[in-house]
Amino acid sequence: MADELDTALRAADSLPAHLPMRDEDGDIRSAFVEAISRAIASPDATFLRDIVGELHEADLGDLIEALEPDERVRLVELTGAYFDFSALNEVDDSVREEILEELEPETVAEGVRELDSDDAVELLEGLDEEDQEQILERLPPSERDALERSLDFPENSAGRRMQTEFISVPLDWTVGQTIDFMRETPELPERFYEIYAVDGAQHWQGAVALDALLRSRRPVPLTDLIDEDRRRVSVLDDQEEVARLFGKYNLVAAPVVDTDNRLVGVITIDDVVDVIEEEADEDLKALGGVTSDEELSDNVWTIAKARFNWLLVNLATAFLASSVLGLFEGQLQQMVALAVLAPIVASQGGNAATQTMTVAVRALATRELHSSNAFRVVMREGLVGLVNGIAFAVITGVAAFAWFRIPALGVVIGLAMVCNLIAGALGGILIPMVLERVKADPAVASGTFVTTITDVVGFFAFLGIATLWFGLK
Repeated sequence: MADELDTALRAADSLPAHLPMRDEDGDIRSAFVEAISRAIASPDATFLRDIVGELHEADLGDLIEALEPDERVRLVELTGAYFDFSALNEVDDSVREEILEELEPETVAEGVRELDSDDAVELLEGLDEEDQEQILERLPPSERDALERSLDFPENSAGRRMQTEFISVPLDWTVGQTIDFMRETPELPERFYEIYAVDGAQHWQGAVALDALLRSRRPVPLTDLIDEDRRRVSVLDDQEEVARLFGKYNLVAAPVVDTDNRLVGVITIDDVVDVIEEEADEDLKALGGVTSDEELSDNVWTIAKARFNWLLVNLATAFLASSVLGLFEGQLQQMVALAVLAPIVASQGGNAATQTMTVAVRALATRELHSSNAFRVVMREGLVGLVNGIAFAVITGVAAFAWFRIPALGVVIGLAMVCNLIAGALGGILIPMVLERVKADPAVASGTFVTTITDVVGFFAFLGIATLWFGLK
C-alpha cells in the first residue's frame, strides 16, 4: 500500500516522494491533506481514486474530518465506487449527517449496498425518517426489509448492533456437509467465527466453533460438536449488557435471537469495542456536565446551547452554597482569616467527593456495585474519608497556624476538614447509588449534587465550629 501511495503522490507532483500519510505521532500530515484538497479543487478524480481506494476505512474517516466541509462531499462524488461508505461511521455524527444530507439518495443507496448490515444501520440511524425512506426505497426489497427490521429495534439494543449476515445450517448435517456448503456458497460473511445450527423454523439450537469444526473428520455429525450452552443475546438486550457479557465470558461473537428464539443475527467483537468506546465516552462527558452527542466538529452556538442548562443548574447550587456564608456574615467580618480559609475546606471536600463519585459511577455502570456489597463499599469510602480527613487536618492546621499565627484556627480548620472529607466520601458514593435506584443517570446528575453537599458542609462545618470555638457573633 505504501509503495502505491507514494507512486500516486509523485505522479500528482503534489507531495515529496516517500511521504507517508501519517507522521511519527500517528497524525495525518498537513501536506497530505493539502494534496487531497488540491486534487479535489482540480478536480483530479484519478488521483483521488488511487489514494482513497487504498485507504483503510478508519484512515479515510480521519482524512474526511481533516478536510474542509465543502471538500468532503466532493471527495465522495469524485471517487464514486472507490469510496468506502463505512468510513462515514468513523467520523463525528455531525460530519456524517452533513455529508449524507448533501449527497443524492441514489449515491447513498449504492454505498449502503456495499456495507455489512450493522454498518449500514449505523449509517442510517442518525438520519430522520424521511431521509431514511428516500434511501431505503432505492434498495432491493430483500436488503430494504432487513435494514428496516433492524431500524425498528430500540436504539442502543442488540437488534440495532447485530449483523444479519451469518452462517446457519441444519442440525442434522455433518462436518463434511457444512464445509462443502461454505466452499460452494459465494455470499458468505467476510469474517465469521462460528457456525450456528438451527431447526426448520430457524430456531437456534447451538453453536459450533470453527476450530472444532476444522479439527473434526467429515463424517462427524454437528450434534457431537455443538455447544448448546453457548451464550446468546436477545434483540432487545441493551448494548451495555451485551458488552459486559463479552467481557465476562471472553466472547468473540454471540448469536442474536428474537423473542421466539429464532436466530436473526450475530454480534462480533468489533461491534462490542465500538459500544465500549461509546459508553465510556458518554459517561466521561456526563460526569463533566456535557451532553453525549457533543462532538469536536460542532459549531460554537450548538455547544454553548448544549452546555447552558447544566451551567445554569450549577449556578443555582453555587448560590445555595454561598447562602451558607451569608449566615455567618458577622463572624466573617470579625475574623478575615475565616473568609480566606473557608474555600480551602470546601474545595478539598469537593475533590475527595469527585474521586469517590468517579469510582462509584463506573462501578454502577459495570454492575460491580450492587446491593450485596453496597454497605461494605459505603463503609470503606467513609473510612477512606476519615483517614484522609485526619491527614489533611494536620497539614492544613499547621499551614493555617503558620499563616495567621492563631493556634486555635489550626484546630478549627482541621476539624472542619475531617467533617467535610467524610461528607464528601459518603456523598460521592451514596448520591450515585440513590440516583441509580430512582432510575436517573448517576453520571449526569451526581456531580452537581455532590459539589453542593461538599460546599454546604464545608462552609457550615468550618464557620460553625469557628463560631463555637471563638464565641463569635
